[in-house]
Parts: sequence; C-alpha cells; structure tokens
Amino acid sequence: MKPVISAVLFFAVAAIGGLAWAQSAAPTRTPLPNNDCLRISQISEWHVIDNQTAIVQAGPYKRYLVKLQATCQKLGIGNPGLMFIGSAADRATQADTICGTVGEKVRSRYQPGCMIQSLSLIDQDTFNNLRAKAKYSSTTTQKQSGQHP
Repeated sequence: MKPVISAVLFFAVAAIGGLAWAQSAAPTRTPLPNNDCLRISQISEWHVIDNQTAIVQAGPYKRYLVKLQATCQKLGIGNPGLMFIGSAADRATQADTICGTVGEKVRSRYQPGCMIQSLSLIDQDTFNNLRAKAKYSSTTTQKQSGQHP
C-alpha cells in the first residue's frame, strides 16, 4: 500500500509543480494606462500585417501594434474587415476602449474572435514601415473597411 501512496503523492506534487511552471512561463501582460488605451470609435486606419499582427491608428496621433495569441488567417477579409471586442470588464466600464487586458479580441466577418496578446503604442516611422508590409488594409482601393472607418 505504501508504494501506491508514494506514487500518488509523487504525481500530485509533479502536477502542482508543472502547473506553477506553466503559469510562470506564460508571457507577462502589461495593459496600457487608461490615457493610452485604444478608443475603438476613433479608429481611422487599420492594417493586417500577418496572421498574428495588426496595426491601428486612432485619431491623428495614436498608433498601436496589436499582437494576437494565435494565427487568425481570415483577419481583414470581408466587410467589416477588423473589429475590436472588449472584455466583459471593458464592456462594463468603458465599452469603447481596448487596453490590452485579458479577454479582448479582434475579429472580422469571416474570422471568429482572436484573443489579443498585447497592445502597445508605436511611433509614426514604425507604423509606416509596418503599413508598407500589410496584406489587408482599411485604406486600399478595394476598401475593406473595419467596424469603425
């Protein structure tokens, strides 16, 4: 009976240790301060760079890099091409805001919601360099508009 108890204890400790390691290995999420959050209603331009990256301009001065947790192959396709969905907490307090917190998503007409991994401010030069590499855009001649043009 002692070997069975020892084996069960060993696996229980290993499982707890593995869970703790997995949580510590997860990337740290740092939401933007409230003043720097993306205001969805102010989005004037967006570009899908690849299946896990998009850039967004909100108003004349704020530009954002949006990194996704998983591959979203149909992001930017169709109308609307890019929509931001706040987390339940966002919708309860500031429905028009995305800050990079857990539960926020990006989607398009043909793409279910893809979780946002990170949201960060970028400068004009970085925005322009990434925009040149975009595969889908709100500003192309074949306008693929987002939720907020």
